[in-house]
Amino acid sequence: MRRRELITLLGGAAASSVFWPLAARAQQVKVWRIGMLETIPTELNAANLAALRQGLHELGYVEGQNYVLEYRSADGQAERFPSLAAQLVRARVDLIVTRGTPAARAAKEATSTIPIVMAAVGEALGVVESLARPGGNVTGLSAFTTELAGKRVEFAKELLPGMVRVAFFHNMSNPVAPPQWEQTRIAARQLAIESELLDVRNGDEIGRAIEAAVSKKVDALLVGNDSVTQENRSLIADLAARKRLPTVYGSKEFVEAGGLISYAVSYSQLYFRAARFVDKIFKGAKAGDLTVEQPTKFELVINLKAAKAIGLTISESFLARADEVIE
Repeated sequence: MRRRELITLLGGAAASSVFWPLAARAQQVKVWRIGMLETIPTELNAANLAALRQGLHELGYVEGQNYVLEYRSADGQAERFPSLAAQLVRARVDLIVTRGTPAARAAKEATSTIPIVMAAVGEALGVVESLARPGGNVTGLSAFTTELAGKRVEFAKELLPGMVRVAFFHNMSNPVAPPQWEQTRIAARQLAIESELLDVRNGDEIGRAIEAAVSKKVDALLVGNDSVTQENRSLIADLAARKRLPTVYGSKEFVEAGGLISYAVSYSQLYFRAARFVDKIFKGAKAGDLTVEQPTKFELVINLKAAKAIGLTISESFLARADEVIE
């Protein structure tokens, strides 16, 4: 081999040894680990998960390529949130997405450094210092649950003009429930309606609560949104139908499970919007500097099949106001 060729060959090899590691490092992609602290299993949370994934996809995130989800479900048992939050911290996730006030509180207690995005929280001020500047490591979106409680009483009255007694069906150990109960009582009193409280803290109490509603001659139920009720939404809808109890729910998920009507924020929309918080934080923003957002979309969803099953006729004017009608 000629001397010039040897020098060229050696030079090329040296250059390759320098640039190859640089190229390899340039091709490495950060894979973000997103923890999810949820009230219910993935199969019951499919619509919200799809919305979050869609939001992330539109921002350039591809699951399995530059992010993975670490999903933890309390399966309707809020007392499990602290241990599940600790699991996510030990897994060294980059960020935690939560649903509900108990989950957000548990995540905040588990870590002061990992950013937390509340995809939907009933009582944001029970978790953060202020909506405008949350402070700390938490931000996200409000589900406006307290503010809508009174409106559900009004919808029940419209459905049943002769209604004299309504029952509020919720887990009162959840910090979002007492303010909703108070708003329910106020709205009922203004409409000259009596209000009853049905405190349901686990799945075993659901059947007894429905029987209590019947014995108290309740005309309608108002079911709150909680880990217990979400996990057992099909059971609640089924029992209410058997007892021919018109029921207004705190999320569309219950109506999709066979319930009569719901009036609430669009939880899927909140999860979609939560992706923007995730993106901003991954790009360097501090969670505590991001304003907690208020909902922009509310949904009235009606299940006509459920109405027919209990012999309830819904007026055309009421149907015309629905955002979605399930035939």
